[in-house]
Amino acid sequence: MPLDSAVQTLLEQMAGLPPFEVSTVQDARASTAAFVALQEPHRQVARQVDTTYSGPTGELPIRLYVPEGAGPFPVVAYFHGGGFVTGDLVVSEELCRVLANDVGAIVAAVGYRLAPEHQFPAATDDTFAALQWIADNVATFGGDPTRLAVHGDSAGGNLAAVAALRARDEGGPPLVCQALVYPVIEPYANTPSRDEFREGFVVNAAGMDWFWNHYLADGTDPGNPYVDPSKAQDLTGLPPTLIVTMENEVSRDEAESFGAQLVEAGVPTEVVRIDGLVHGVYWITAAVPRGNEIRALVVRFLIEQFAPTLEGSVQ
Repeated sequence: MPLDSAVQTLLEQMAGLPPFEVSTVQDARASTAAFVALQEPHRQVARQVDTTYSGPTGELPIRLYVPEGAGPFPVVAYFHGGGFVTGDLVVSEELCRVLANDVGAIVAAVGYRLAPEHQFPAATDDTFAALQWIADNVATFGGDPTRLAVHGDSAGGNLAAVAALRARDEGGPPLVCQALVYPVIEPYANTPSRDEFREGFVVNAAGMDWFWNHYLADGTDPGNPYVDPSKAQDLTGLPPTLIVTMENEVSRDEAESFGAQLVEAGVPTEVVRIDGLVHGVYWITAAVPRGNEIRALVVRFLIEQFAPTLEGSVQ
């Protein structure tokens, strides 16, 4: 399918900017922060709570968005994207407010240590600690810890998938579901989509490698399942999963392959590819309105997965 016209305009506007693979870390972070200018105005939520959770090396930020209505609310632990190197609670705020309102859930946006200052396993150790903190503390803010999901996009999708693995393997809180938006799964993947969209689609193949190189220290095993969840020996027992991919992106095939593995393992899994779109548009629906199609899929999935627990049945 042809590129969405708004995506084509965006790519033309980005044509003069240096790609990630030739950027400094500081410039890459500034580029990601600039996505705020491409977002819709912030929607109001009933309450925003800025607090901290105890990570392995100290206190880290977590921001809770509480919707209108009477709780207890289901809870979505959200891990932002940005290649493990960029991104924060500011650039993802507009999205989190939308999700809180449209799902009718508390969205807990998790700050975590970024590479290259803090390489693997810092991000996954932090996000798993945050998941445990949410389960232990969200009732204080009107949340129901028995109705807990993980969600993330790009690198955050990887961290959400790894958090689900760790919750299963390490006695973490039980999860109702996981929603992964264009997750990066396999470092240095060798796939047709990587070749087809090698250049010119927001994140190039070389740019993806740049992010992985910053996240993984020399000597790190890229086949560690907490780096690449598709390498887990056993995927059974993971929660129902939504994976949303974009037609025109490097990481499309590795994400869809992970979905196929989950199906084979008996995990209820829905994999949806959106034609005409590219990596990164989940955050920038003012610039690319069809990014709202991703949001609609995530909202619908979360509502459906939370609904059975509301009726007292088990997913």
